Amino acid sequence: MPRPRQALLSRQRIVEAAAALIDAEGLAGFSTRRLAAELGVRGPSLYNHFATKDEILDAVADSITVRVDVSFFGDVDWRQALRRWGHSYRAALAAHPRIVPYLAQGPGRRPAALAMADAVYGGLVDAGWPPARATHVGALMRYFVAGSALGSFARGFVEDPSVYADQYPHLAQAHRLAEHQQQVDEGAFALGLDALIAGLSGTYEETVGPLPPLAKETEADESHDLHR
Repeated sequence: MPRPRQALLSRQRIVEAAAALIDAEGLAGFSTRRLAAELGVRGPSLYNHFATKDEILDAVADSITVRVDVSFFGDVDWRQALRRWGHSYRAALAAHPRIVPYLAQGPGRRPAALAMADAVYGGLVDAGWPPARATHVGALMRYFVAGSALGSFARGFVEDPSVYADQYPHLAQAHRLAEHQQQVDEGAFALGLDALIAGLSGTYEETVGPLPPLAKETEADESHDLHR
């Protein structure tokens, strides 16, 4: 029989299928056997492209991380850079919450994750942060963003008011939270990010020195933050 014009498998096809499988069934439901079945191939075929299951997971993780924008580090005030990065980072992770526990780990050998770490760390050090503190700030941001992207607090309430009204008088309106899930979750994240940056600004002034006034973000910048 003539050879097919295109190979049955490619790294990209494997990564896309693995990401879809994890989105649907979570990390616990992911296996190379299950992935091979989804792709309609035998398991060993995967190892022509990836040596191990962890390599596949790393590639999936990097395919998400590469969407995070860090281009502004070094171009704008570090406070603005952290805010823009935070919104972009959360948007990428929130689109794939079931792989967030894997993404929350250190960058390992993942190229996109290492490039992000390099940009953030370099931008903070260039802005005057001591190297150790720059490491702490980068890690802190990752903890905060990953935690916010794991799931929806608002979606955890049912829409039946009788569940809350009698026994939990302060939650009489909690049944409406699921209806406004996006506003609640995004509002909470934005508030937390502002508070985090304000706290870091105080630490910077205690450690490094006075900060210049922060230029007001333009409407275009704010829209960029919220829709990354």
